[in-house]
Amino acid sequence: MTEVLLDSGATGLVMSEEFARRHKFKRTKLERLVYVRDVNGTLNYVGPIVNTVEVEIFFKGHKEKMSIDVIGGQKWSVILGIPWLACHNPEIDWKTGEVRMMRCPDECEKKWRTGRQMKPGWKKQKERKEKTNDRRRKNNSKNSRRKEE
Repeated sequence: MTEVLLDSGATGLVMSEEFARRHKFKRTKLERLVYVRDVNGTLNYVGPIVNTVEVEIFFKGHKEKMSIDVIGGQKWSVILGIPWLACHNPEIDWKTGEVRMMRCPDECEKKWRTGRQMKPGWKKQKERKEKTNDRRRKNNSKNSRRKEE
């Protein structure tokens, strides 16, 4: 079992170099280096991200495969940042620290979806955003035609 930090301030998904080495993860070299800034705004003192690893995550019935960048100079084993949080939109009880995976995308192999929630949350949000954008385009088109007249 591994503790993972859910970090809404992190812009990626990262694993510490030490953790990857200790657990003998097979690393894949990135095509180009990825330079990372630390919390204080400076470039990571150990250097850029060079490798990525494939992992499987299991958490309370949630299951998924994903790629995580390997980075040096970090005390946490694994950090899941905004991309993961936005995709899964977990329910977090800040008083108890409980994390519930109630709105996972279909790719997570979540089997327990209720009839009440037929679509994952991220898909609903995407559809709402698309509808809003469609309405805006439609309104802009109407306004353009009125100006031409």
